[in-house]
Amino acid sequence: MKLSLIVSAYNQRESLEKILRGLSLQNSPLDEILIADDGSTDGTEELINQWRTKMFAPVQHFWHPDDGFRKTTILNKSVAATTGEYLVFLDGDCVPHPKFVADHRALAEPGFWVQGRRCFVREPFVAQFIPGTTSPWQWALRGRIARPAKSVRLPFPIIRRDRGQRGILGCNIAYWRNDIVAVNGFDESYQGRGMGADSDLGSRIYNLGRARKFVYGRALVYHLDHPIMPRPHFDANKARLDEVLRSGKTRCEQGLDQYATTGSGSLRRL
Repeated sequence: MKLSLIVSAYNQRESLEKILRGLSLQNSPLDEILIADDGSTDGTEELINQWRTKMFAPVQHFWHPDDGFRKTTILNKSVAATTGEYLVFLDGDCVPHPKFVADHRALAEPGFWVQGRRCFVREPFVAQFIPGTTSPWQWALRGRIARPAKSVRLPFPIIRRDRGQRGILGCNIAYWRNDIVAVNGFDESYQGRGMGADSDLGSRIYNLGRARKFVYGRALVYHLDHPIMPRPHFDANKARLDEVLRSGKTRCEQGLDQYATTGSGSLRRL
């Protein structure tokens, strides 16, 4: 199974460096890494170029100009460029456990998508968190990590198979590529942060007939806490998601097929 890892990014250079360091420490090989960059201007491109030679997989950087929050657009453009059968998504503020990729490979199962969990590195200690050096369990004991139970990789995963809305988080999630293509990818009509596009995609894949594997104890990530961003479009996005749940639709109108059929368009591949 060829696995493609997509990391979202936007002006979080320090966090992205920790993520790339974490990916370089994986004990299972990656087939390709794609950075979906929503218009960073903070030196993200230079950072990625520095790390290319340190990775054991090809790294592609996809960027478009900053024109407001267009994360779903750059994610769709990145998905269109993937060559893997299985796609794992990681947010630009979440550092993977060294066995993150191996765990997602083991959890992959036809007919299901996978939702991993996250613990939280408390904001005052984020700068000191160094993948491969920091001991998460010691930090959990010292109170530097919130929700410490989610920082522990268990001897075996705890898995609940369901179709629930609670806990759909795009920061640590995996889908079969064919399923994403079937529902036309992320719905770009969602605006801003917060409730919306991630839950929408998961719900439409539910409607396609795929259940979720809700996983504890494997595929861990360490969320690097930061101030909460405003969510001015919350109500409109919630109404759009409610309609997806009510109607049972699978495909969105403004989605992946724009890039799969017409090529990269304004996409800049670095």
